[in-house]
Amino acid sequence: MGELISQEELDRAFDARFSKEMQVKLRSAKVAIAGLGGLGSNIAVMLARSGIGKLLLVDFDVVDVTNLNRQMYFIPQLGKPKAEALPEILRQINPYLTYESVCVKVIPENVKELFSDYPIVCEAFDKPDQKAMLVRELLTQCPETTVVSGNGMAGYGDTNEIRTQQMMRRLYVCGDQSTDVGNGIGLVAPRVAACAAHEANKVLQLIMQTE
Repeated sequence: MGELISQEELDRAFDARFSKEMQVKLRSAKVAIAGLGGLGSNIAVMLARSGIGKLLLVDFDVVDVTNLNRQMYFIPQLGKPKAEALPEILRQINPYLTYESVCVKVIPENVKELFSDYPIVCEAFDKPDQKAMLVRELLTQCPETTVVSGNGMAGYGDTNEIRTQQMMRRLYVCGDQSTDVGNGIGLVAPRVAACAAHEANKVLQLIMQTE
């Protein structure tokens, strides 16, 4: 492995790509990601590459061999908590951002404690009931938080069917208009990553719209 790049060198690289205004807003931003699987791990990598100043990473699961077809993990990380494994990856992309990780299951009783300080939360859970719970609790318990949620990205159908829609004033949903998961295809990397990109891009839009 080569020598660690300095923050000054990394900043110069950002100068070539992003305006000063954009860099300041991104570096000042705080974003939480709930669920570090196919959606969440991809979202985190995209936001780290974009220079988001602080990322909160929340998940209670461990890296499993079945994750490797679509999630941002590696074989040497098998069995490691995702809340530990993902920051390892992100620090190799940009070590000068702040990564806070919490290995805990999100339940209604800890939503406010975990997320109330974050203006934007990405919902990236797998199970529909957990998705619904988190969105509901964030909208009710965290009145200053905007939620970006992912939904329905199974199979290998046309990625153009994955859209971002504003469902409520503080809720955006990124996902599929249809699904072929019932055909036994399941979740595969391209469409999961496409949905994750929708979530990450909406986060960037929201940050840049702030005063």
